[in-house]
Amino acid sequence: MMGMGEPLQNYAALVPALKIMLDDHGYGLSRRRVTVSTSGVVPMIDRLGEDAPVALAVSLHAPNDELRDKLVPLNKKYPVADLLDACNRYLEHAPRDFITFEYCMLDGVNDLPEQAVELARLLQTHRGRGVSCKLNLIPFNPFPASGLVRSPQQRVQAFAKILSDAGIVTTVRKTRGDDIDAACGQLAGDVKDRTRVDRRIAQQRMVMLKPVPADTKKEA
Repeated sequence: MMGMGEPLQNYAALVPALKIMLDDHGYGLSRRRVTVSTSGVVPMIDRLGEDAPVALAVSLHAPNDELRDKLVPLNKKYPVADLLDACNRYLEHAPRDFITFEYCMLDGVNDLPEQAVELARLLQTHRGRGVSCKLNLIPFNPFPASGLVRSPQQRVQAFAKILSDAGIVTTVRKTRGDDIDAACGQLAGDVKDRTRVDRRIAQQRMVMLKPVPADTKKEA
């Protein structure tokens, strides 16, 4: 359960669908083979742990609240510490002994070496115990209205190495479909939005997030 939309905000439909997948008279899937992805709706993570605990993937994307507030606005309501607390509570019910954290790699925004170090420290030391987890680094699938750029492959690999060297299992997702605008996050690219919300969001991201190239600095 991932892609476009927040599954935990459609909870009344989510749980019956999960139960059909898991039921021996339905699809008969193992709980370990079914994953719900969320941006971090903390109360619903707790409910899911009670009602239909399956594998959990959390869209993290930042090592601190300051940056995650901008990348994932939901963080303003459920900050990183509360989210990680919920993940540890979920692990008490989960079919796997780890949470998967998704981390979309954005050039100059969240892909710096010091951010990798901060991320590793956060996940290993939260509340003095850390969070049992796996990191999935996702190269960003760029589209014009986003105002953001994909991290260079070399930087993604360097980021992954820092996490791996810190003892965190880390994978890098292989992208498919972005050459025909069919990758995750691109499928709605041709929808005509008369509210121009994409333009407003792109402008906001350009101001808040897009790095300023070094060669634009004024000469003394």
